[in-house]
Amino acid sequence: MDCSHAIFALLLLAPCENGGGEIADSAIADSLASPARLEADRETDALRRPDLVLEFFEIEPGMTVLDLFSGAGYYTEIVSRIVGENGKVVAHNNEAYLAYAEDGIAERYSGDRLANVEHLTAEANSLELPDNTFDAALAMLTWHDFYYLDLENGWPDIDEKLVVRKLCSALKPGAVLGVTDHVATAGSEAETSAQNLHRIDPQRIRKDFSDSCFEYEGEINVLRNPDDDLSQPMFAEGIRGQTDRVVYRFRKKLEQPE
Repeated sequence: MDCSHAIFALLLLAPCENGGGEIADSAIADSLASPARLEADRETDALRRPDLVLEFFEIEPGMTVLDLFSGAGYYTEIVSRIVGENGKVVAHNNEAYLAYAEDGIAERYSGDRLANVEHLTAEANSLELPDNTFDAALAMLTWHDFYYLDLENGWPDIDEKLVVRKLCSALKPGAVLGVTDHVATAGSEAETSAQNLHRIDPQRIRKDFSDSCFEYEGEINVLRNPDDDLSQPMFAEGIRGQTDRVVYRFRKKLEQPE
């Protein structure tokens, strides 16, 4: 079975209630083809496959989407063009991320390029999100950061369970939570792999969200790399941009337990 057929089969196996169909697919294609996109983003597309990832996450025109730890905004921009003028993207960062991605942020948002993007700066534990607002939320290559700690450089201890509860309140029933991240060795401690490698055991991700208001729906293997031995930090020379990465879709349950 070639790669394209494998991807198609995986998509069929995962439950999908995307009513946007061809309209959503067209919006994703139009967003990626926009001549206004930054050239560096276009060069990154082949490594991140946003076409397949955002289709799997059911991002559609008119949505309100939260981009957690959006960094310099690679995905924020793509999603902002998909949701269009009737939609909105909330691009979240904390102070440390703002400093890390300062140059990229300045370039991306100069001249009010993305008018439907609202910027939210807050430490994760202090996030204040309106209830029942978001049609989707994205945590793109960032969930491991919820287990990272670097007080000297402004990265505080994060209560990941608290953040999950905040997301449960902020997302609408049936909303999608999309997560991608760099894979760590199975069974490894999240704090250790995040601290040393900026990676996380995929089972940790699944447990964090499946123990809450979210249910795991499926994954696609478009970013998996069996040649990654999982031993190097994600930014190491030779593996950066080509790490073994999971793409998980969760959905907020329609009925919440009492």
